[in-house]
Amino acid sequence: MEEKKYIYVNKEQYEITTLDYDKSLLDWIRTNINLKGTKEGCNEGDCGACSVIIADQKEKKIKAINSCLVRLGQIINYNIFTIEGLSENNNLNSIQESFIKNHASQCGFCTPGFIISGTALLMNKNDIKEEDIHDCLSGNLCRCTGYSPIIKSFHEVKGKKIKPFIPLKTKYINEIKIGNTKYYHPQNLKELKKNIQDLREFKFLSGGTDLNLIRPYIKENEENIISLKNVNELNKIEVSKSKIKLGSCVSIEDFLNVAKNKLPQIVDLLKRFGSPLIRNQASIGGNLCTSSPIGDLAPIFLVLDTELTLNNGKEINKINLEKFFKGYRQNVLNKKSFLQSVSFLLPKKDYQFFSWKYSKRYDQDISTVSIAILIKVKNSLILDIKIAAGGVFEKPILLKNLSNFLINKNVNTLLFNLENNLKKDISPISDFRGTSEYRKLVMSNSFTKLYRLLSNNSKINNIMEVGHG
Repeated sequence: MEEKKYIYVNKEQYEITTLDYDKSLLDWIRTNINLKGTKEGCNEGDCGACSVIIADQKEKKIKAINSCLVRLGQIINYNIFTIEGLSENNNLNSIQESFIKNHASQCGFCTPGFIISGTALLMNKNDIKEEDIHDCLSGNLCRCTGYSPIIKSFHEVKGKKIKPFIPLKTKYINEIKIGNTKYYHPQNLKELKKNIQDLREFKFLSGGTDLNLIRPYIKENEENIISLKNVNELNKIEVSKSKIKLGSCVSIEDFLNVAKNKLPQIVDLLKRFGSPLIRNQASIGGNLCTSSPIGDLAPIFLVLDTELTLNNGKEINKINLEKFFKGYRQNVLNKKSFLQSVSFLLPKKDYQFFSWKYSKRYDQDISTVSIAILIKVKNSLILDIKIAAGGVFEKPILLKNLSNFLINKNVNTLLFNLENNLKKDISPISDFRGTSEYRKLVMSNSFTKLYRLLSNNSKINNIMEVGHG
């Protein structure tokens, strides 16, 4: 007889039974345990109405995520908290009380999501600043345009940290079958390698924020999923004076926290990598392995000459990121190999770092064009430069022809004679986000912007600027 499996929501135990299909956490919360405070708005991770808090009993981390982008089998080893479980001893927490006081709820549909995001923020931080409020709210939409009282509610809880949830200690589940899908949850590389060797057909899953968007539309009767998220070695962060090494399952949010101290040039860009709800779930490896030409991380990692460690369960190989991408959403990985880690050297002090993201919306939007530039200038002479771009080719690329052309040129060269060299590197597509001509114009204008920044202050180091088109 198969051992019963349980999931924990608001400190209550619920048995997982065989389901007809592989549900999202959102669907399961609403239909199986009848908690209706968690809503479905967009079902794409944009609106935040589905927000819940997860508590990792292993790492004791508290974070808010979009439950619409998580499959039930992924979340089985976490404690989950919905809007119904936020009160302690029937007392509202400080953000709930502030919302009531300031009449921050209009139709009320989005309110649980806002309160979930605010609660998670106050559980992790009490000295919140204006930028923290903006960042927190970037993943939650109010269709009644009621942001003024919502923001006021956040301001009034400054310094009022909420006591974090203490996750219930539960038995760790290594594998579980939900419907026709079987999930495997290895805890270390040894267990992961065994799963790879034992299974003939399977898919790897990290954060799932990309795959789970399309999953409802994939008609597959049965499959095995190996979740990488709980593998110890894939969550390691190693930082030295000159180098950073990140396990492939390190979340974008955790990378952002590392960057604040070691690589502040990319903090603003990372904050535009979705909302905290997305960044808490999305991983470094997941973003790179989707191999999208408009992935936000790829241009940055390309100019930093990032090295990847690949593992197929039998052997380990190292490869430069430039050689990793093979075509549109294609890379060198085969069905049984996975990305183990990424590592790169921090920019030297005499180098300046620039990065721009162009998108239709400032927050919560996919790049139309993204650019990263690492440059060394002395006496107005470009001694060294690396340029990488996304959205201008079928894959993220280094603009080698243009870079080689600019070396040993005066910085004013950035203002002219670049079109022919750009043509050798890029061939932008036209789509609903922008035409080919628009993308070319964005690239050209970016070098004008670069020239102005260099000219205004040639001694500036570690510059980070965000573009918005």
